[in-house]
Amino acid sequence: MRGRTGAFLRVGIGLVISILSIWFVLGEVDLGAAWAIIQTASPAWLALGLVFLSADILFRAVRWQRLILPIQRVRFLPILGYLLVGYLANNVLPARLGELVRSHYLGDRERISRASTLGTVVVERVVDIVVLVAIAALAILVLNVRGVVASAILVALAVTGLLVVALAIGIAAHRLPGAARTAALLERWPSAAGAARKLRDGLAVAGRPRTLGEALVLSVAAWGSTVVAFAAIGQAIGLHLLIGEASLLAAGVALATAIPSGPGYLGTYELAAVKIAEALGRSSEQAFALALLAHATVLVLTSVTGAGAFLRLGWTSSVHEVEDVVSGAPDPETPAAP
Repeated sequence: MRGRTGAFLRVGIGLVISILSIWFVLGEVDLGAAWAIIQTASPAWLALGLVFLSADILFRAVRWQRLILPIQRVRFLPILGYLLVGYLANNVLPARLGELVRSHYLGDRERISRASTLGTVVVERVVDIVVLVAIAALAILVLNVRGVVASAILVALAVTGLLVVALAIGIAAHRLPGAARTAALLERWPSAAGAARKLRDGLAVAGRPRTLGEALVLSVAAWGSTVVAFAAIGQAIGLHLLIGEASLLAAGVALATAIPSGPGYLGTYELAAVKIAEALGRSSEQAFALALLAHATVLVLTSVTGAGAFLRLGWTSSVHEVEDVVSGAPDPETPAAP
């Protein structure tokens, strides 16, 4: 019951954030002008943007494969399918619940603890944020951006530091003072203790220098592809972005989508693009048109490919098992990660 209450609360908060974001955007953008800009979009440049957004997804699939490797070897095509199903779920579920879906999906199909797979997703998210904040911080320095956007990036930098510290604590928790006493206390609830151990197994992949290095390199490649995609889509509507501007837009929009919101990050994505464009001295209407085109391309790409992966892989397990990842219930049908 408590798990369901928490889920409903996340959904409610996400929907409220999306509605407020849309309300703020509509108050700042001339929709008629933005639509006129969209109608001038060049199909060739949009196609190039689609190519680089597809490359982004492929890099992410390779990254997840490398993060899972210390636990179990998983072939590329299946892991790409699990990733796409998760992205499809993010498009229809609020508050980034698709991350739980793909953790469950891979764990169920590959016979890996779902808590361990969730641990690798947590590592993936932290690495993503580190790379994004680095890109955004470098961009605001190069472009000499001030104001709300620069302040937001500085806050993100501080939060990133806390996330890295939290990840380090999670990896080394069993070695910290008082760890034995905490473990003994947890043993009173075997399911919670088992889930904690499996989650730590997933987090522990960040303690492998080679694995972490590969994840960082692949993250840079993925976000680099997204930056090029933003620049190409900007070109499609006559918005000629400097590489620093495209980098700040791509990184800023991505950081905004880390905030729990409605399905498909609706609202937060567009609001971030408009606010960053204002800081860069660019037209709000052009930024909104760029955000809509980029967002629509991502949603269509991940929805179509995610649906294809779902139809191919199927869904044979109970939906309630997704809640096990959150509640810490044991995985009786899957062995603990080595």
